[in-house]
Amino acid sequence: MKDFEKKAKAYALKNAITYEGQAKAGSIISSLFHDGLKKEDVKKYSKQILEIAKEVNALSLEEQKKEFEKLNKFVSEREVREGLEELPDVKKSGVIMRFAPSASGPWHIGHAITVCLSALYVKKYGGKLYIRIEDTNPENIYPSAYKMIKEESNWLLKGIKTEIVIQSDRMDLYYKYIEKLINKNNAYVCTCSGDEFRKYSEKKENCPCRNLEISENKKRWKNMLDKKGYTEGQAVVRFKSQNGMKDKNPAMRDFPLARINLTKHPRTKNKFKVWPLMNLAVTVDDIELKMTHIIRGKDHRDNSKRQEMIYKVLDKKFPWVGFIGRIKFKDLELSTTKIRQDIDAGKYSGWDDLKLPTLASLKKQGYNPKAFWKFAEQVGLSEADKVMEKQEYFKLLNAFNRYTRE
Repeated sequence: MKDFEKKAKAYALKNAITYEGQAKAGSIISSLFHDGLKKEDVKKYSKQILEIAKEVNALSLEEQKKEFEKLNKFVSEREVREGLEELPDVKKSGVIMRFAPSASGPWHIGHAITVCLSALYVKKYGGKLYIRIEDTNPENIYPSAYKMIKEESNWLLKGIKTEIVIQSDRMDLYYKYIEKLINKNNAYVCTCSGDEFRKYSEKKENCPCRNLEISENKKRWKNMLDKKGYTEGQAVVRFKSQNGMKDKNPAMRDFPLARINLTKHPRTKNKFKVWPLMNLAVTVDDIELKMTHIIRGKDHRDNSKRQEMIYKVLDKKFPWVGFIGRIKFKDLELSTTKIRQDIDAGKYSGWDDLKLPTLASLKKQGYNPKAFWKFAEQVGLSEADKVMEKQEYFKLLNAFNRYTRE
């Protein structure tokens, strides 16, 4: 690529000046695409781009402006996006989006990136953001999370039209959809053991349960719900995928929709015996809440394909989905389960301990919610994974915090 280094530095300087002295490698790469950088060459140049961004970020804002004057001729005349990318197919009524945390703990800086990105689009176009608490796995629930998520949502998303939805309140709806799928012959109740089903999958062969009559599946479903019927591990509801067990992607082969779990649920106690799995509950909620646009981690790409398959058999239009890469924080613990264990062990005083990267801690430290919005805007809809050190993250966040308070 001709004049690569000068162009990369010019775009780095332009990006840094826009964002209070901090250039982002992802934005530099996006800008270079306009000048002919090929996606397949990103890996080749990524280390050099990171070094250029680091070099530019070490300069003061005034120094960056002076340097940019020398190199601005290398910036393409074609308009380069600053701020949020446009979303496709947005109606006048705006967008309906969601963020779906589990009930395993409160929010941390990782949650803030995705939820703020969705919130920014709702702010941009109008519409609504659902905070959907996913708690259909009774084994992984932290009871205090419900209250904390609500408080954090009110603090972080002030000014955005939001509504909190809890999945364990919607069980009858999930059951209704299971029955609908069984009646359409798009789902069946499988009594094969997990090991048996895996063997069928490896051989790309249908399990015996797949060809059962609808009437038999209805009986089996009733037996799953019956307190005296099937117990844990004896039956699961499976989606009858279009390509069946011959699908090239093993993840698409008659994936499970619901299972029996007798663990006592903190909210519903022992009221429910059968619990929907993620792909069913997410699909049902996205349909019922009329999602138009969804932003999620690219590690959910297979789940998105599964959910689109369910949409298709139900004759529903699948929403637009944007995937974002993962930011791996090198020296920060973001597992709520691990943090909870450390709190219980006395390592931290609580979720708002000043040493933790939780929103409860950062709120206590006096951070402005808009600083997290600005950080999310800079991350944008990039699928590139990024490794970030604690020092680098807080340098950016502190800069945004100062900027949003001025």
